[in-house]
Amino acid sequence: MKLTLSQDNQSISCHLISGLVGGKLKIDVTGDGTSINLQVNNNVSFSTPASVCRYIARCVPELHLYGANPVEATEIDHWIQYSSQRIACATDFSKAVSYLDKCLSLKSFIVGHSLTLADVFIWSALHVSTDWQGCVVNENCKSYQNLCRFYSYLSSQPHFDTVAKMFTATPSSSSAASGQTKQRDAGKFAELPGAEMGKVVVRFPPEASGYLHVGHAKAALLNQYYQQSFNGTLIMRFDDTNPAKENSEFEKVILEDLELLNIHPDKFTYTSDHFDRLLELAELMVRNGDAYVDDTAPELMKEERDQRKASANRDNSVDKNLSMWAEMKAGSVLGQKCCMRAKVDMSSDNGCMRDPAVYRCKDEPHIRTGAKYKVYPTYDFACPIVDSLEGVTHALRTTEYADRDEQYYWIVDKLGIRKPFIYSYSRLNLQYTLMSKRKLTWFVNNNYVEGWHDPRFPTVRGMIRRGLTVEGLKSFIIAQGSSKAVNLMEWDKIWAFNKKVIDPTVPRYTALDREGLVPLHIPGAPVESKQIAKHPKNADVGMKTVWYGPKVFIEKTDAELISVNDTVTLVNWGNIIITKLDKDASGAVVSAEAKLNLENTNFKNTVKLTWLAEVENVDDASNIPALAVQFGYLITKPSLTKEENFVDFISTNTRIETKMLGDVMLKSLKKGDTIQIQRKGYYICDEPYEPHSRYTGCESPIILFFIPDGSQRNMTTETKETPENPSKNKETSKKPGKQVKPSTEKPPAVDKPAAVDAGEIEPLVAKITEQGDVVRQLKTQKAEKGAIDGAVQLLIELKEKYKTMTGETYKPPQQPKTKTEKKTAAVPATPPAPADKTISPEAQQIKTKIDEQGTKVRELKTAGASKADVDVAVKTLLDLKTEYKTLTGEDLTGAGGGGGKKKKKDTAAAAASSAPAKETKAKAKEQKPKQSSKQEVQPSKQDAGKKVTRLGLEVRKDDNFSLWYTQMITKAELVEYYDVSGCYILRPWSYSIWEKIQRYFDDEIKKLGVENVYFPLFVSQAALEREKSHIADFAPEVAWVTRSGDTDLPEPIAIRPTSETVMYPAYARWIKSHRDLPMLLNQWNNVVRWEFKHPQPFIRTREFLWQEGHTAHATAEEAITEVYTILDLYASVYEYLLAIPVIKGRKTEKEKFAGGDFTTTTEIYIKSSGRGVQGATSHFLGQNFSKMFEIVYEDPDNPSKHLYVYQNSWGLTTRTIGVMCMVHGDDQGLVLPPRVAAVQVIVIPCGITAAMGAEEREALIKKCDEYVVKFRQLGLRVRADFRDNYSPGWKFNHWELKGVPIRVELGPRDLKQNQFVAVRRDNNEKVIMKDNDMSNLTGLLDRIQTAMFDSAKKDSDEHVKQTDDWSEFCQLLEEKNLIMAPFCMDIPCEDNIKKDSARDEAGVVEAGGASMGAKSLCIPFEQPITTDEIRAKGVKCVHPGCGKPAVNYTLFGRSY
Repeated sequence: MKLTLSQDNQSISCHLISGLVGGKLKIDVTGDGTSINLQVNNNVSFSTPASVCRYIARCVPELHLYGANPVEATEIDHWIQYSSQRIACATDFSKAVSYLDKCLSLKSFIVGHSLTLADVFIWSALHVSTDWQGCVVNENCKSYQNLCRFYSYLSSQPHFDTVAKMFTATPSSSSAASGQTKQRDAGKFAELPGAEMGKVVVRFPPEASGYLHVGHAKAALLNQYYQQSFNGTLIMRFDDTNPAKENSEFEKVILEDLELLNIHPDKFTYTSDHFDRLLELAELMVRNGDAYVDDTAPELMKEERDQRKASANRDNSVDKNLSMWAEMKAGSVLGQKCCMRAKVDMSSDNGCMRDPAVYRCKDEPHIRTGAKYKVYPTYDFACPIVDSLEGVTHALRTTEYADRDEQYYWIVDKLGIRKPFIYSYSRLNLQYTLMSKRKLTWFVNNNYVEGWHDPRFPTVRGMIRRGLTVEGLKSFIIAQGSSKAVNLMEWDKIWAFNKKVIDPTVPRYTALDREGLVPLHIPGAPVESKQIAKHPKNADVGMKTVWYGPKVFIEKTDAELISVNDTVTLVNWGNIIITKLDKDASGAVVSAEAKLNLENTNFKNTVKLTWLAEVENVDDASNIPALAVQFGYLITKPSLTKEENFVDFISTNTRIETKMLGDVMLKSLKKGDTIQIQRKGYYICDEPYEPHSRYTGCESPIILFFIPDGSQRNMTTETKETPENPSKNKETSKKPGKQVKPSTEKPPAVDKPAAVDAGEIEPLVAKITEQGDVVRQLKTQKAEKGAIDGAVQLLIELKEKYKTMTGETYKPPQQPKTKTEKKTAAVPATPPAPADKTISPEAQQIKTKIDEQGTKVRELKTAGASKADVDVAVKTLLDLKTEYKTLTGEDLTGAGGGGGKKKKKDTAAAAASSAPAKETKAKAKEQKPKQSSKQEVQPSKQDAGKKVTRLGLEVRKDDNFSLWYTQMITKAELVEYYDVSGCYILRPWSYSIWEKIQRYFDDEIKKLGVENVYFPLFVSQAALEREKSHIADFAPEVAWVTRSGDTDLPEPIAIRPTSETVMYPAYARWIKSHRDLPMLLNQWNNVVRWEFKHPQPFIRTREFLWQEGHTAHATAEEAITEVYTILDLYASVYEYLLAIPVIKGRKTEKEKFAGGDFTTTTEIYIKSSGRGVQGATSHFLGQNFSKMFEIVYEDPDNPSKHLYVYQNSWGLTTRTIGVMCMVHGDDQGLVLPPRVAAVQVIVIPCGITAAMGAEEREALIKKCDEYVVKFRQLGLRVRADFRDNYSPGWKFNHWELKGVPIRVELGPRDLKQNQFVAVRRDNNEKVIMKDNDMSNLTGLLDRIQTAMFDSAKKDSDEHVKQTDDWSEFCQLLEEKNLIMAPFCMDIPCEDNIKKDSARDEAGVVEAGGASMGAKSLCIPFEQPITTDEIRAKGVKCVHPGCGKPAVNYTLFGRSY
């Protein structure tokens, strides 16, 4: 028996086992091999540590190394696997050793009562683990006492001690201090001045206002590095000086992330631990004249600091300062206007030294201290003091704090406290990445991302979810060292480090792009399975099952690479010979046939293809659906300046999904598993595969997130390589399966072939040109690597074919020599410029101005002028061009910075002669793609060639509905975002809509005898709790007022979430007799519901406007009649005013208002999201509230008896506006129904130019004014846009965006012909009307209103489907429909329907949207069949797990 061992750490367990059995088994051991191999005989050998050790242990059963019984052997197998997968995994190390420590609490050995392979492998894994050795060296293993005892005991045994000296693992964290060799890839770490072993104290002070991102991770790991290097102390301190930003959830997450990074601080503190001492020191500075209290307004204070002007309070007396300080500490009105400032130097060149604020007054509760303090220190004041108090010796800060270092030391010196040393290191800056917590919070609050753990975020959680390993992150940061050099890094570096970690251990699987799969038939191939290594170079990763059969699938791009008679290698199978290719009319391969050629093992010069077999009637062989997801950057510019607003550079479509067909082995993956898909790259499992549900009949695909590997082709920035220069891109120039190496040999001369006919060359040149376009398009769209590689490879092969036929390298501008070629006269490289058409002197003068203005614009942009200056210059240039076109009737080409359009086609000679120049320019553009500074929408086919600006909407409604809605409501000037999340400013354009709804509904309810009232905003705690205790399931999301000034209220007061508890006590006082009934009251007000779901303007907000009607009646019949009357009025608001069809119905028991007997509703369908939305509700409350609040009246027939009233409540909110936007809005913006439009007609004068005479201009403006007057006399809401700083085109777009129903255009020609042009907003139809026909506008507005309703009704009707089948139910739901289905009305069944119909909703609403099942929207009043017919037909509930008889047909769907 011969054992050959390698010299790396993998062989440590084999060294141990061979020594342990040395006296029992003869083994010839050599330790100079490159790999492990145990040769038992000529036929039997083992090559992995686990298999070698198991075999040797079985050879000496008396030692019980493999256990004394099968149970112990099974346990040992578990621990062998545990050692390689858990302990060796840096991300899992902490949990792994904690678990081991518990297992060893009452045992000396892991399995049984003697040494086994389990002990050997666990000890070996610990010994070569740098994480464990770091714990040992720094004595951090004390928390693992049992494991430490186990490790120390075995290490003391003779043979273990001998092997331990052969394999050492020095922790990287101690290398700098011990003087040992630095870890490979480690950066330079500066020495800390004055640092002494065992005495260094450092701190990591994050603010708990968000998740840790990669920049924080760098700070934490650098502090840990110096802690471990000098065997010092690391303090974890939460900077909680700002009560408004602190969040206990963030504190918890930060601590969990530190544990994930294997960072174990020695102490945990808070800045607030020292608030009392900070107050004392601040007051001491005031008494010493080193600080003063200032009540200057913040804006003025900033202005004075910029101008280096001293504050009026700078020379206040100490007594006055102390008096004002007392006001601050009390939190009084005066105190809240003040701040304390350090008296430093207002003339300093360092702005941080110009009397910085050190304390501010904030009357807000603190997460730890509650309401104890009214004043809080600034971070810059607290930091040096707390550092000194906690014994910090070295304060590590990024270089961005360098200006504040002087302030830090000034505070220390003035207070006479111990001075820590500041060491600055560079901040981590990454391209296309925002690190500011404020900006990241904006993305979270505005629903641009899933949350702080979004894979596009630079947070530790987000990056790990995307596939970054903790070990890769730590390696990257260590490689940066503690350098002070500031640079902007690319993401490829961090992903390259990550690849080094994952590549040696990740298993390889196969997945193919579902689109365009090509069947490959291999007659005679047997249906069978084989065990193949998951990793070709690491057998420890394990084996996988690969299925083979006579029919396999390959990708369309791969099929284009093969030809008949080619020898092709199928990965994990062998060689085949292509015998037949079937192509469609376009030449694309649709199927292929081949024969096995497995005896040919020459794989060097073959095309390598990945494939998947289709094996029927074998469950374990079925391939599974997969969804591969790639992510882009959240912003479009690599780096933003301080002046640039990040919101202007937000990317769209940053989540790209590709449907795949996956290897059956992907079923075994769990969330967080990392794999490599062959020829596509690395992926991490975000959601595992779920098999067919018994309810939906559908399977849920495995969702895989792409992990970049650091190569340029996998990064989301555009690559610099082009198909024309494949040699510059090693990855794209490889032939599949062939390793390309640069050659230093001179290529042999190639004989040129005979001249070929042009008829053969021209089609080939056309194919090359077409394929080049395909490659560029794929790269622009950032397609999958496999697709790009396949397209590039096909392009290369076409060019090689061209070279074979012509003997020349393909160059786009050149033509090959042919037999029919004739000598022609030399053609100049650049054609002469065509002569200008004869134009008038006026036009020539404007043209000159355009050229001058174009030059001015370019100079401003080059000089980095302000945006406002550039905009003004561009506006002038555009106006000049408009004037030129008006004068000449043609666009100006080439002038003013190339704003004009080039002619599509010149003469044949000119086109041919200009080809080289055009090709050169095109090639240069491809090789150096221009990075747009601002994101623009990709134009549609019909928009091709149009300039796209940021003035309009930047996403299409059907592409990203959520972002479209956000942009539409803000750019149409409906809302403005507010600094309190979930609250919004309603701008005049939207409030006018609400006023019209309010006026219409108010007039209608007054016809019913309803009166308006107003009740207070506040609700007492007792009243609200009284309602809560009497109504099941009523859980109001209430905002509370707890303080008045500096005084705590005796009991909290709620802000009304609804008004039942406010109004009904008054009803009980007012209603005494039947003569007081009915009492019909309504109030228009606002309510607050502090929802913590994702807020969405108009649809779900924390504060909203509404009307709430509350009525009391003597009889139930009277009350119920009113419920339906009000519901009809709500329907008319939507259908008559807003042109939105509704479905009227009754809510189920689960969905009804908790305090009512039943609820009626209007439901609306939103086409773009496929969801339903509740429009308005009318509730019959019965006697629930009257019994709760004792609202009674004397029985007219029996005065001694009191009867409870019957009550209703009904409400309509500003949600109506949001629904209107969602239903009618389009890709140009808002579309307003005429009946609610603030402006029904906008009049815009056109054709006003600088050349127009004053009289003509005045006549045009006067005519527009006349139109406005006459339109108003017709009762129309009209406005004219006479702004002279905007062009007519700009105004057209502006009012289209705002949704004005009709645009009236009037130009000089119209003026002469006594006519105007009316343009409809809903369909862009233009109608020419004579002046005497202007009354027809009223009818046109009515037609617009009707057309909008009809369009919305058509959409709604087409998407309300009926089915009794559950599978069809789920399919219809996925197709964005609402479904009428039979329902038993049981609440548990309703819950099951929602749960079992839930699936990934990425395709339903927007990419990355949360999963949502179907909920009941209502029981429509219009039923497809009657209840009796349902009962007679025996219709069952739609849910397959129910089986109960249906009661009615209920409308189900996804909802808001």
